[in-house]
Formats: sequence, structure tokens, C-alpha cells
Amino acid sequence: MLIHNVARRCCSTTFKRSYASVSSSSSPINPNTVRPFQVFDRNAKRLQKDRAASREDGVRSRIVDYVRDEVADRMIERLLDIKRKFNTILDLGSGPGHFSRLLEYETTNKVVMLESSEKLLHRDPDTEFDVEVKRIYADEEDLLKVVEPNSQEAIVSCLSLHWVNDLPGILIQIKEALQPDGVFMAALFGGDTLFELRTALQLAEVEREGGISPHVSPMTDSRDMSNLLGRAGFTLLTVDVDEVKVAYPSMWELMDDLRDMGESNAVIGRRNFIHRDTLTAASAIYKELHGHENGSVPATFQIIYVIGWKPAPTQPKPLERGTGRTSLKEVL
Repeated sequence: MLIHNVARRCCSTTFKRSYASVSSSSSPINPNTVRPFQVFDRNAKRLQKDRAASREDGVRSRIVDYVRDEVADRMIERLLDIKRKFNTILDLGSGPGHFSRLLEYETTNKVVMLESSEKLLHRDPDTEFDVEVKRIYADEEDLLKVVEPNSQEAIVSCLSLHWVNDLPGILIQIKEALQPDGVFMAALFGGDTLFELRTALQLAEVEREGGISPHVSPMTDSRDMSNLLGRAGFTLLTVDVDEVKVAYPSMWELMDDLRDMGESNAVIGRRNFIHRDTLTAASAIYKELHGHENGSVPATFQIIYVIGWKPAPTQPKPLERGTGRTSLKEVL
């Protein structure tokens, strides 16, 4: 478990900035047009990422890369365990290249970065990569409109899939886009992510306003991911869970960083603002329930890592039942 300490000047004046804040320029959602799996406002999420990448010429966005950079480091270790060199790797929801810039020639010849926010995709044009890079501005939810079926050797996704509306659907698209015996590797936020912030906001709203509304987006858990990967048709599944804990001076710095990460709330039906009194109460509750002795507060990011392979005749398979030649009694 890695603990980051983020010590910066307290910005106590930013009361109107929060994880629940909404882009005023995003298009309103017509409830009559909401599709069955439409949980997130993808247009609002794209605008949030664009603004995060543009704020102060991307300076603030780069400062808050610490969570994605740490997860990318842990993902590259898992990729290196696969003793294979890929001609091309597709980085789905790449952002500016947190994972892609860690790739080396011994692993792949080329990386294709696909991102729904054009400004975030091109945020760091001067970044040096060890492999050839191609950037594609497209929506991750429409993968098969961008790539051909059975065309990819490897697809990775580093902290992007938690904003996809139809997660089972995108997993099926990824499997279809892979070549036989192609590998899919991803990291996404799990259900316990930011539980401290969620509980503080809910308790504050109940106390000050008599009810609650969604401020932290719904997320999956490791059991769900295992089932979804299996239903999508992946084999040789690997699912594990890890945590990244970050210490902040107060709840305000956490919310500022979430905004600058482009991780503000994008749930359809979200509130446009939170009252100042509610936020003040939430900050006090956060510190009381979860605060450290030194006055800082923790934020937990639960990370689910998954690996799945597209079926192929050459893959190893278990022997049929009853073909074993060694008795367990002999082994024990």
C-alpha cells in the first residue's frame, strides 16, 4: 500500500468547487432519450477533461497526475510479466499517456492512444516516448467504430473504464477487437474508492438538507469484474485489488484535485451545486470520522486490476474430467 502526502496551501475560499460540481456549459439531458445503460453524461465528462487539461496551460492537471502515474507503474509491472513482445498496443482512454510513456521497445513497437478528450490527449505534445506513438481522438464507448474486429494484439486501459456507461458492452467490444490469443489488461476504480468523501457528504446532506443525492459515481467491485469478463468471453482471467491512499490537508484540497484530474461528478441527474453550509459540515464530518492526528485527512482509491485473454486454439486448456493419472492420496 502506497501513501502519498499532498501538502499544499489550503484553498478554503473554493467553497463552490466540489466533486459534485457540474459543468454549466454541458448539454442538458432529455430523460426521454436516456438509453438503458446511460448512467453518465459523456459530454459533461469530456468537457470536464478538456477544462482540466486547459487550466493554467495544463499545469494543474500535471500536478494531480500522481494517482494515475502510480497506477500506471503498477500496471506496467503486470504487463512485463507477460513474456511476449507486441507489435502494437492500444491504450484505451489513454489521457496524455500515463501508461503509454512507460512502454519500452522490448515490450512493443508502437502504441495507439485513444482518448475522448482531444485537449487531454494532446496535453503533453513534447513528451518523449520510447516507442512509436499514434493518437486517436474518439469515444471509448464506440471502440469498434475506430478499430477493426480481430485487429489488436493487446488492449490496455488505465483508469478510464469507470466512466463508461455500458461496461459489459465495452468489454464485448474489446474482446471482438482483439486477435485470437490477444490480451486485455485494465485498471479501474473499485466500489470503495473515496468512501470517506461519500460518507461525509451524505451525512452532511442528511443533517443540513434532510436528504441525499449522488456525488460519487457508482463503481464496480472485483467479483463483478470477474463475472463480466467471463460473460464477455475472456479466458485465463486474473483479477486483483489494491489501494492507493493519499493524505490531504483537508477535504477542500481533495475536491480541488478531483476537479483538476477531470474526475468531477458526471452522473445523470446530479445536482448543479452543493450549499456552502453543507460543504462546511461535510468537511468537519470528514475530519472527525477519518482525520489523522496531524490534522490531515485520508482519501482511499481502490484499484481493480484485470487481465483477460481472447480464446484461441493454441491456449492451454485444463484436461477433461477423469483424465488425471496421479492420485491426491499420493500427493498428500
